[in-house]
Order: sequence, then structure tokens, then C-alpha cells
Amino acid sequence: MRARITLTVCDAYIWPREDGDSAVTGKDANMVGRGAELSLLRELVAPPHKESRVLLLLGDPGLGKTVLLAEAAREARAAGMRVLGTTGRESERDLAFAGLHQLLRPVLDRVADLPTRQAEALRGAFGLSDEPAPPDPLLTGIAVLTLLSDLSDEQPLLVAVDDAQWLDGASLDALAFAARRLESERLVLLAGARGNVPPAGFRRDLPHLLLRPLTRSDANLLLDAQPRPPHGRLREQVLAQAAGNPLALIELTRAIATDPEAARRWTASPLPLTGQLTALMAAQYVTLPPATRTALLLLAAADSTHLTAAVPGLSADALAPAEAAGLIRLGTPGPRFAHPLTRSAVYHAAPFAERAAAHLRIADALRDQPDRHAWHLAAAALEPDERLAALLEDSAVQAQRRGGAAAAARALERAAELSPAEPDRARRLLAAADLALPAGQADWVRELAGQVLTLTSDPDLRIAARLDIGWSLLWSNRNADAFDTLLSVAAEAAPRLPVIAWQAAWMAATVAHQTGLPEVRAKARAVLDVLDSPGGSPSSAEGSTPAHADEYRIWIQACTDPFGDRAEIVRRLRRMAAGSLSDPGTFGAAAWVLDETELAVRVLRASLSRLRAPGVRGAGGGVLSALEWACVDSGRWDDALAAAREASDIGAAYKMETVAASADLTTAVVAAMRGDHAQVAPLLARVRAAVDTAEYRGFAARTWQASGLAALAQGDHTTAHAQFSHLFAADGTPLHHHFSYLAVADFAAAAARAERHLEARTVLERALARVAPAPGPRLEQLAARARGLLAGPDSAEAHFAAPLADPAGDTWPFERAQLQLDYGEWLRRQRRINDAKPLLATALETFRRLGAAPWTRRAESELRACGVTVQPSPTAPGALDGLTAQQREIVILAGQGLTNGEIADRLFLSPRTVASHLYRSYPKLGIAGRHRLRDVIDQRNAPQAGS
Repeated sequence: MRARITLTVCDAYIWPREDGDSAVTGKDANMVGRGAELSLLRELVAPPHKESRVLLLLGDPGLGKTVLLAEAAREARAAGMRVLGTTGRESERDLAFAGLHQLLRPVLDRVADLPTRQAEALRGAFGLSDEPAPPDPLLTGIAVLTLLSDLSDEQPLLVAVDDAQWLDGASLDALAFAARRLESERLVLLAGARGNVPPAGFRRDLPHLLLRPLTRSDANLLLDAQPRPPHGRLREQVLAQAAGNPLALIELTRAIATDPEAARRWTASPLPLTGQLTALMAAQYVTLPPATRTALLLLAAADSTHLTAAVPGLSADALAPAEAAGLIRLGTPGPRFAHPLTRSAVYHAAPFAERAAAHLRIADALRDQPDRHAWHLAAAALEPDERLAALLEDSAVQAQRRGGAAAAARALERAAELSPAEPDRARRLLAAADLALPAGQADWVRELAGQVLTLTSDPDLRIAARLDIGWSLLWSNRNADAFDTLLSVAAEAAPRLPVIAWQAAWMAATVAHQTGLPEVRAKARAVLDVLDSPGGSPSSAEGSTPAHADEYRIWIQACTDPFGDRAEIVRRLRRMAAGSLSDPGTFGAAAWVLDETELAVRVLRASLSRLRAPGVRGAGGGVLSALEWACVDSGRWDDALAAAREASDIGAAYKMETVAASADLTTAVVAAMRGDHAQVAPLLARVRAAVDTAEYRGFAARTWQASGLAALAQGDHTTAHAQFSHLFAADGTPLHHHFSYLAVADFAAAAARAERHLEARTVLERALARVAPAPGPRLEQLAARARGLLAGPDSAEAHFAAPLADPAGDTWPFERAQLQLDYGEWLRRQRRINDAKPLLATALETFRRLGAAPWTRRAESELRACGVTVQPSPTAPGALDGLTAQQREIVILAGQGLTNGEIADRLFLSPRTVASHLYRSYPKLGIAGRHRLRDVIDQRNAPQAGS
């Protein structure tokens, strides 16, 4: 596994070089202090390179991140590593994949060696294909991972990213995706970013090193090393103003050496530290010759080292005085500022007219690069200009085709600012909001859509903007506000815009199911009544009811009352399944909620096969969330874990927190049932950190269920009862109208073993009285088991036996096996050994197949108590059960005949990681190689054949 490091370091910085310049580039730097950081970085890049490592360097400007990255690169080259680097540029934050293109430019010829879909995705992202594939962040991320992995196979690789906070969002997401999946590659990824919090995408489970200001003793040591160190009062003022920032210590010392009166001005009108440094650098800028100032401003506006030859005036001669002043460095691949603050100082020291002239000059040199050409023209614009707005709109289209949704949204936002006509401005803002949604920036969506509402009275634009606001509130975990907004949109749109009305009602029902609040569910159901009423939706061709209205209707009914009028809804569901479905994802999710589990698995799998296509994969998040739970319910636990892993990847790539949280919950529940106790608590903690369980009562109920199952599995019945008791109030009111009832039998089991029969029986009957008299075979089986566990000796058998007569209960094998185990245990205690044996044997077979180790041990113990000699499991000791969840997925896919590359593409891993997991799995399985995998899997999954 990847090395994980989290450090906080408080000491050190750099000596100046012998020529007197401060070594802010890190080249040939001798570093004072920073011993811990340097040792760590040298250890990361030192041979042998056996595993992947990731480290983020965080800290305020001037603390030495760039120096440390440069030193790491130097050490890496000396150790025989290949080095690829990129630097985030403030001016390129709105250019999709600009940072990633800079990183991979030296190895673009290797893109052709990638699998076809990955190569197409990467070429499309970089605009190198005439017909780019539909944008797909996951496919682009796996292409980057595969490419870096392939390169590391040939030679150990260092990927160094500086100023990551300025990388465009698409590049940052792709690199974060790869970073989270590095394992056995001979690859080190180092990234530096301003601030104390990692950039978006790098915030989850990645190690970081936080640089702190220098201690006073180290600050004095650094001052002593300067060519003209300050003394006495001046030194005290430098120390006070610099506050331990090494760059400030160096630059303030340089300023005070040339102008001793500067210290008095600092005292009279102190600036924030960054402002002081910027002011010092700007003062140096204005003293340069005019030609140098012009060249330096061009360099600041271009913010690129690759334009020296393309832009007139960016010559080495013109820039030489700036180099002598220490503002820039000249070298390969071109001139660069000594520090990002220097660029900012130069750029803002010039008046707007000079900045605009520089941008126009650069734009003229970049006519062959439409995106950059348009942005530089826009930077020079002071007033609205439709021609420029149209150019930026075209740029947004290109960015969207390459998968840069955030970059496309920013281009449209700027295009709206430059639009002279109000309708065009509103239209472009709405388009920007629509693109910001998949970028996961909910606050930005609300801001953009809110501007539309203030700009236009067009009812269609306004209602579309409000729908976007509803979406953004939902993504922001603001369920109550989202629900109110979506309800009003559905009601207003119903007479004229049924597509928007049904979409809003569908989302409102999703909120209702997540919250489980009775009043919210009632309001969501009322919207359906309005849409289904004779005057609820238009009949004209222009505004006809959408094709997927039937699927939406079933979904709304299932979400708001999954047990009420179930028989009629299920009959309609089955009739629809026999025909053509326009929205199989929604239909399959409804089937899952209604406990038509086998139908749900079949439809959701078919839907998912289409949603794995490039460009639409993000829409698969909700489908995977339903599929993973349907697989848990139907006993396909390995499939559930595979779906959860894919859902987690999609949740991270598309910033869908609830999708990722549902995946963690699924994994936690399976871990609890299999006895992997160490996994459960961290997963549930992650869920609670991501989702407000006070609002999302569905998540709360699932979390208590997982905690209770884990306690039951460990035999801690008192704790289990306490966890399950959160699911129902004393009067039987469920915490969640759906998920609470799925744990009703486990609640009774915990209560019975904790000797809380009477109290639990009262709560149970009050809770079951709140659902329809015919809630379906699943809840009937669960309720019967619960009543049997809490009943007296005379009535328990009737409860246990009744559901076993209905073969529908076999649809949920774990729940069926639990019933058989409890009934068998009861029969044994009644000394009816011969009646108990077949039930216990059947339960044991199911538990073994599922890998439910705690329940397997219970069933084996009960059979031994019946005098039965329990035979070992037919599979080899430790087979599959001894593997990690990810190893199980890989082994199963390999056993199905997929190559390492195909498995990597399916699971969003690198081929090397797949090969490594297989290599480590063979000894655990007791086999010599890949050719034996099918036999092991066939033995394990024989009862599920054809599932």
C-alpha cells in the first residue's frame, strides 16, 4: 500500500547562493533547518522504489514549497528517476487540462500505447483529436493513471506539481484520481499548494506536510546569511514584520539594505505580509528600463514559459535587467518569475491600459490557440463586446467537449459579463450554471442561477434557473431548502413545462426518501397528484408529458410510501418491465425500493452497461447506489462491493457526496456481516463526516443498522440493542419510513439476547401497525422472525414457520438464513433435534457461500449441539474470504477471463496494481497461477450460477 505520512514541521529555510541572490528557485540550494522535510523528501525518492508514495506540501506563500520540490526533483534525478513536472498558473485556471497537458507534454507520444478508449479520452481532453470522445472525467483519470503506471514500469518516476491551487479543475481532478489509486507503481507524486488545506480533490485520505514559519532562532540564522544582514532595531523590525516567513526575511532585508527608511514606513502604515512583499517587488519593477518593464509585463500577462519566441518583445536582452534584479530567472524552457508573488506584483503595478495592450499583443500571437486567444482578448476588454462574448462561448463549447465542465462554465460566465444584450447575458449565465452542476460547485451554481433571476423576466429561463438552484441545494446537503424550491418549480411548471415539472417532482421525491419525514413525503406525493390530475399537465404536442413520466411516477410512489398499496404498484411495475423503458435507471431503483429485488438487479445492470459509456458515466452514480443495495439484499455481496467501489470513484470524480457515502455504507454493512470488524467504524465515521445524518435520516438509519450488525456479529448484544433502538421511537415511529423496517428482525434479535423482550415487543408491534397490512413478502418474513424471537414458547413456532412456506423469501438469502438459524436454534432448545438439523444445515450453507463468518460460526455451533459433525467448507481454507475486497473483485474478474488491462479499466486501477494484487492473492488461494482461478470461483459461487 502507498506510504502515508502526516507531519507538521516548524523549522528552516534556505541559505542564499554565493552570488548573493536568494535561492527561491531551489536550484543548487543549501537549506538551513528544514532537516525533517529534506530527509523525508530524500527518503521518498531514494531507491529502492518498491511502492507508490504521495505527499502534499502545504503552507503560506514564501515558506519554501517550491524550493523543497526543486530539491526533491534534483535528488530524484540523481537517484535515476524520471521527473515530470507542472506548475499551476493563475492565468490558466480557466483552460481545461492546461496543467495536465504541461505535465504530460514530454510523453505525449506514449498516449498511442494506451487502450483505445483511454487514448481517445486523453487526446480529446488535450484537444488533439478532430472528433474528441464525449467528456468523461473517470476515463481521463484512468488514462492518466495508466500512462504514469506504464512510464514507471520502465523507470522510477517522480511527478512534481507546484502551485497546485492554481491548476485548472479538470487537471486537478485527474491527478487526484490517479493519486488515490497508486499502490505498487514505482512512482512518487509530490504537490505543493498554498494554504493549510489541500486543494479540492486532494482532501481525502492523502498524506500532507504542513510548513510552518521559522522559529526566531532559525530566522536569525537566515538573516545572518544574507549579504547585508540588518542589525539592532532594524533587525527587530524585519523579524517582527516577516513573522517567520523566509521569503519575507530575505526580501525585507534586501529592501532595508538599500533604503533604511523603509522600516519607518512599515511601522507607520503596516501592510499584510503578502501585501508588503508585493509592494517591495512592484517598487523594483518601476525602476527598471521601459523596455524591460514592457517585456516583464508581457511575461506576467502571458504567464507561460513557452511564449518567448511567439510574442515580440520577450527577448533575453530586454529581460536581462529584471534577471539582475532577482525578479526572474532565465533558462530552459524559458523565462520565469522568481516567485508567484513577483508576477502578481508586476501585473498589478501596471495601469489597466498597459495590461490590456499586453493581452492584445499576446492574443495576436495566439490565434492558433482559440481558448487562450479568446481569454487574452477578454482580459483586455473594458466594456461589453458581443464578438468577444461569442468567442468565449465557442471556447466553452470546446472545453466542454474535452471534459472541462468547470472551465467551460467560467468561459460562459465571462461571456455573459461581456454580453451587451440582457437576453444573451441571461442565456449564457444559465448555460454556465448548467455546466457548473456536474463540476460539483453548488455555491457557484446558485450564484449563476441567482443572477439569471435578477436579469430576466423570461418565465422559461427563470424556471430553469430555479431548477438549477434546487439541484445545487440538494448537492449542498440543504434538503429542506432544496425540497421547497423543487416543489415550487414543479407546481409552476406543471401547466406549461411538464418535462421540468416531472424532473422537479422526481428530485423532490428523492429528497423525501432521503429524509423520511412524513410531512415531506406527503408534499412530494401531493405534487404527483397534481401532475396526474386532468388539468395537471398539457396535452399539446409542444408540452406533452415526457416519455419517462411512468418511471418517475413509480419512483415517486415508491419513495413516499414503499409499503402502501404495494400490490397494485408492483403489478404495474411488472407490466412496465415487460415493455420498453425510457429511464431504466429510475425504474430499477424503484424496483429496489419496492423489494422487487431480482427485477431491480436485472434492470439496473442493463442500465449501468449503457451508463458506463464515455460522457454519461456520471449519471450512473444513482444507479450504482441502488444496485449495490439490491446486490446486498439478494446475496451478491461481492458484486455489491464492486458496485460500491465504482460508485465511490464516480462520487469522487463528479463530487457526489451522497453517492460516495452510500458506497461507504454498503461496504460497512457487508464488512459487518462478514465479520471484518476493523473496517466498520472508519467507514461509518467517513459517512457521518460527509452527510448530515440529522437531515438525511435514511443515512442515519443505515448507519445505526451497520453499527448494530457489527455489534451483533461480535456477540455484544447490549450494544447492538442500543444501536438498533435508534431506529424506532418508543411509540413505534420509525426513524426512517423504509430503512428502519429492514432492520426490524435484527432489532428483535438484539433485544431478545439482551433480555429486553417486553419493551422490544411493544415497540415492534407499534411500528408494524404503522405499515399496510400487506407490506410484501420481505417485510412479512422480517416481521415474522422478529415476532418469533420475542414471543413466548407457545407461539414462537407459528411465527417462525409461516414465512418458510413462501418461496419468495429465498430472494433475500441472508435474511432467510437468519430465520432458519433462529428457528433451528429454537427447535434444538425444544429438543426437536431432527427438525432443527435441516434448517441449520441450509442456513450454514448460505452463510458459508456469503462469507458471513460470524453467522457461520453460530450455525456450526448449533449443528454440533445437535450432534452433527460439521464438515469443513468445500472451498480451500481461506479461499476468497482471506482476500481484501479489492483483491476479491480482481480475482473474480480475472477468473472470468478478463485481462489485467480490462480489469484495470473496469475498476479504475492501473494494470500494474491489478497484477500486484493477483500476485499477492495466489498464495492466499492456495493456487499456483491464473489458470486455477476459475475453479476456485466456481466452487464459491456455484449456488449463484446465472444470477
